[in-house]
Amino acid sequence: MTRPRRSLLFMPGSNVRAMEKARTLPADGLILDLEDAVAPDAKAAARKQIADAVAAKGFGRRELIIRINGLDTPWWIDDVAMVAKAHPDGIMVPKVSRITDLKMISDRVADMGGGMAMKIWAMIESPLAVLRAAEIAAAGAEADNRLAGFVIGPNDIARESRMRMVKGRAPMLPLLSHCVIAARAAGIEILDGVYNDFSDAEGFARECEQGRDLGFDGKTLIHPSQIEPCNAAFTPPADEVARARKIAALFDQPENAGRGAVQMDGQMVERMHADIARRTIAIADAIAAAK
Repeated sequence: MTRPRRSLLFMPGSNVRAMEKARTLPADGLILDLEDAVAPDAKAAARKQIADAVAAKGFGRRELIIRINGLDTPWWIDDVAMVAKAHPDGIMVPKVSRITDLKMISDRVADMGGGMAMKIWAMIESPLAVLRAAEIAAAGAEADNRLAGFVIGPNDIARESRMRMVKGRAPMLPLLSHCVIAARAAGIEILDGVYNDFSDAEGFARECEQGRDLGFDGKTLIHPSQIEPCNAAFTPPADEVARARKIAALFDQPENAGRGAVQMDGQMVERMHADIARRTIAIADAIAAAK
């Protein structure tokens, strides 16, 4: 089943009220956070609060992902134990930079009883991770490693690379495209990173459109006000969906079953366009079904 991942909102695991509100928000997914949003002395309490929230259910169609603390911290093992017991849809691992990071998490989840339905989301947050993106994606997409996709961490990348965080992200565009291509080559998803200035609605909308055009499947968010414009940017337009249905229907006709290209509206349409069309239709139908 194709699952829309237009908008995934970070929610602090230490904020019970925010997690309660999350049940009513129109985000495609929620990332219940144990890492950056939680102070060291609040980690244990946040871990329990997230476990209780997941157990209470009520999140509906929203994809539930828990971000654990990094593998270089003293908290990650307890985080994974909780996640394996809570059984969310996925576990997000920060600062992944090597294949062994994924294997360590996957093995730990399996040892603690986490089923294969629980997927891993790897955060790409360092120059080394960007350089190894293709290697990580290819190895992580193997059946026993659970990798569902990448999540870009622009703030950490900027800090470690000394790139400037500027409007339009010109310094980062080469590495963003590199990560998108690595993900696509391995057949996994990829989510764009957060936009820090949630008061800048116009800038955020432009970055959503840019991320969509670069090939990202959706975007991670830090504030509920970002959900609606993000959903709008990553929802296929009605005319695009209509054209996709027309292309798919054309190739579904028996007389076109063996053809690599057909004519439609004065243009040649190839079979690859039918594949693109079917994904567009699947995303549009999944979005419509969730309303």
